[in-house]
Amino acid sequence: MKKQNPYVGIIFWTLVSFLTLFPVYWLFVISVKPAVQLFSTPGVWLTDPYWGNYAKVWGDRLLRSYMLNSIIISTGNAFLCTILGFFACYALSRFKMAGKESIFFWTITNRMAPPAVFLLPLFLLMTQVYTIGEWRLLDTRIGMILVYCTFNLPFAIWTLRPTVEGIPRELDEAAFVDGASPWQVVTEVVFPLCRPGLAVTLILTWVFAWNEYLLAATLTNFNARTLTTGLSEYVTSTGTEWGIMATISVFTLIPALIVFGLVQKHIVAGLTFGAVKG
Repeated sequence: MKKQNPYVGIIFWTLVSFLTLFPVYWLFVISVKPAVQLFSTPGVWLTDPYWGNYAKVWGDRLLRSYMLNSIIISTGNAFLCTILGFFACYALSRFKMAGKESIFFWTITNRMAPPAVFLLPLFLLMTQVYTIGEWRLLDTRIGMILVYCTFNLPFAIWTLRPTVEGIPRELDEAAFVDGASPWQVVTEVVFPLCRPGLAVTLILTWVFAWNEYLLAATLTNFNARTLTTGLSEYVTSTGTEWGIMATISVFTLIPALIVFGLVQKHIVAGLTFGAVKG
């Protein structure tokens, strides 16, 4: 058999990487150009960068509050969905329930539906039902964390299902024989073995909440407004500030890259855990 030239694969994946990363590079180039240069013939190569856009964005107290809101909402939703999804998967995998498969299918239908379908009922719930005196869930961080659970919790359940089912029940039984309580079995036996799947679920739900725009633009006004919705403020009747928008977009990439870097070693293991059963 003729041995394949290794340089062919290197060249191929280099080109694929270039095509994939070029939009990100171009976004950065736009962010370091003044407005005058953006409307002239743009150059591909980065020369004489202009850092005024970054100084303006970082010095804007309102944008910093938007970024803080995004971090709190995304992180809170990711942890809440991951924990609830884990307990739901454990209950559905370890206990006999009528219509178990129907429950799994019903949860994923919430993820299949377009977010626009839920805008009106969610708005009415947050303004008319879930209220305490003058306080309402609308335009609050906790409200957005719970709203994102509508879509991210079903995804977390379906992501963690093969992980939890891939852990043998004999481990639970052995722990019970040794005198462990049900809570100890869940937290000290099953939970540690699910770490790869939990890491994948955590990062994916975090990214989904971080990038979401429609619900955040509709159900927030000022107090819980996120960074992605802040981009729309720079599209006005007098023009569009492309440099500022590109700079904000770069800032939205940084936390996602940090989170991916922290849990990347668990991603492949978590996606394949429980996929093959002997």
